[in-house]
Amino acid sequence: MALFGRRQAVAAPLDGVDVVLADLDGVVYAGAGALPHAVESLNQARDGRVLAYITNNASRTDASVAAHLTDLGLRTAADDVVTSPQAAMRLLATRIPPGSTVLVVGGDGLVVEVEKAGFAVTRSADDAPAAVVQGFAPEVGWMQLAEAAFALKVPEEDGGIPWIATNTDWTIPQSRGIAPGNGTLVSAVHTAIGRLATVAGKPEVPIFEEAVARFGARHPLFLGDRLDTDILGANRAGIASALVLTGIDRPKHVLAAPDGSRPTYILGDLRELHEPYPHVRVEDGIATVRGARVAIDGADVRILSEGDRPIDLVRAGAAAIWSTGRAIFGFRVPERLYADPFHRP
Repeated sequence: MALFGRRQAVAAPLDGVDVVLADLDGVVYAGAGALPHAVESLNQARDGRVLAYITNNASRTDASVAAHLTDLGLRTAADDVVTSPQAAMRLLATRIPPGSTVLVVGGDGLVVEVEKAGFAVTRSADDAPAAVVQGFAPEVGWMQLAEAAFALKVPEEDGGIPWIATNTDWTIPQSRGIAPGNGTLVSAVHTAIGRLATVAGKPEVPIFEEAVARFGARHPLFLGDRLDTDILGANRAGIASALVLTGIDRPKHVLAAPDGSRPTYILGDLRELHEPYPHVRVEDGIATVRGARVAIDGADVRILSEGDRPIDLVRAGAAAIWSTGRAIFGFRVPERLYADPFHRP
């Protein structure tokens, strides 16, 4: 991984990339408003590359997402947006006959994709649906969750119908803070019926495969704000990734990231896509990133030098801890290492 110096030359994360795939919530915007530096940085990234988007948020259609991005200053067409409902339809088409009735738990973004795929939509378990598809929408409440539970009461191995969730993100960034995501709603149904949903969106691979195929990507870079969905999914799909600290996951989460959820790059904000990414050197238990130096001394993580930029200290701390192969719980970590001066909603 580039974080440990696979590329010896000092290169920007965008060097050699032909398709930029960006998450939305926490990367481009929080709520309706754009995050600082996101629009100008992404427009600059478009030069000589395809700029596209992958989102687990199932509450809106690809066309409405594209219109929102365009209003923010990012010229976007509907086909530039890959959604978790689209990935869910790829899965659903392999599980039930064409034209079947599907019980939808969610909003317009999910309903439109179900209909585009040729299925009939119902909101009632009494209509004998062939499957349940569940995605986030602000209006989802007890009645929709109850209908899903009624339709899914028989386990699939005993002849019950499939249950596909667009995603299981536990949280979603909003302009007022962090709100419950689709994972909490899926969990409510799971608690009632004791079944697990099949997940279509991140961190599962189908949504990334759809994006790579649609845009003909040879050397894509995925931008995300969550280790457990964005970065884990990109790693599973074999795609280079950048975690940007403008959304859900914070420096303390980066330091504790398990092996499969570690990004290729760690960015404070999207401006750093265009900056040379510093070489990370780990030698004799000491990680060095420009002027930042972090050492492992038994169970202690020690800051030898903070350097000039907080993001370099996070990079050095992560490299030092990750290089040991040990979980963060086995270390005493100074609070300064996971201080959080980075913007978040």
